[in-house]
Parts: sequence; C-alpha cells; structure tokens
Amino acid sequence: MDWTWYLFRFDGRINRAKLWLAGLVMLGGLTVLGAVIVAIQSLFGGPTSFSLGAKDIFKLVDSDVYRTLKPADLPRLVTKLLGISLLLWVYFATSMKRLHDRDKSGWWMVPFFVVPGLYNQFDDRLPDSYFMMLPALIVFALYVWGFIEMYCLRGSRKTNRFGTDPLAPKAPRDTRPPWDQQSEIEMVPHKAGPPPVWRVKPGYE
Repeated sequence: MDWTWYLFRFDGRINRAKLWLAGLVMLGGLTVLGAVIVAIQSLFGGPTSFSLGAKDIFKLVDSDVYRTLKPADLPRLVTKLLGISLLLWVYFATSMKRLHDRDKSGWWMVPFFVVPGLYNQFDDRLPDSYFMMLPALIVFALYVWGFIEMYCLRGSRKTNRFGTDPLAPKAPRDTRPPWDQQSEIEMVPHKAGPPPVWRVKPGYE
C-alpha cells in the first residue's frame, strides 16, 4: 500500500477498514505527541495536565486563549500545534477519501466536523435558554450522521467520479513468462543449390 497517498493525499477512495486503521495510526501519533509534550514540560515548566485533540485546532480562532498565554507555554504550544496540525491533515485526507467512497464530496467535512467543532468550542459562551437546545440537537445529529456515513456504511459498488471500488476484485495477474522471439524461432540461412538427396547408409543395403 502507498502510505504517502493513503495518509496525506486527498484523491481516490478508501473503504471502512482503512479509515478505522487511520484512526489507530492517529491514536499512536497522539501518544507520541503526548510523550514529547511531557518532555518539553519537564524542561521548560508548564501545567501538570494537558489535553490533546481536534478541539485544540479550534482554539486558534478563540481570542481568550491568547490572553492567558504565558512565555513558558510557548514551546509546548508550538509543539502541540504542529503535531495536531499533522494529525488533522491525516484525518482530513483519509476522511475525504472515505467520503469519496460514499460518492460524496469532501466538502461534507464542513457539516460533519467543522460546524460541530466550532459549536463545542464556543458553547459555554452561548446563552442558556431552551432555544439553544435546537443547535445542540443539530450538532449531535451531524456527529451521528457523519460517524455512520464514514465508519459504518459500505461504499459505492461501482466506479464513481472519484475512482473504482476499492473492494472490487482485482484482475488476475498474467504469470506467464514473456515470449522471447529470439529463443523460440531459429532463423536457418538459405543455401543455394539442389535439395539434399536421401540415401541408405553403407552396410544397410
């Protein structure tokens, strides 16, 4: 398997199993990133607890995060931002290929991921009222719909605008050796003269 295409490119299609595998890859990446952040905190100081997840990406659009930023937090924040951005790229690349397998555009990541993420980032600053239950229900429905769409349903069984079915049986390979014309055809030079005469060898007459 081409891992560069699988983890970092946005073209083509992948099936459900490869999307679940990408989740395991990202989980391993989060584990490594967490260990690096712990090492940085032991060198430069910082909070004893931290979180890792896609929600950290949405903090970039939250001005309150920058007001509470301290100089000692900068190495940890930069490392965390770079690592989460790389893992987010992998998530988008594999998720979009899975949406392609469902014959859907990659723009479906906006309602399935971006809108719920932004809502969760700012929900604690929204007014408390019964009217705000409607956006919360919509976000929950988008989460469930996106999970079922990408992780549970089978892809398109035919070739669609994004490529062939990744589960379609492959054509059998031709294992026959290539035909070597020079070794199988012997060119006999033409000799001028009468054809040979067949005769009985002496002693057999």
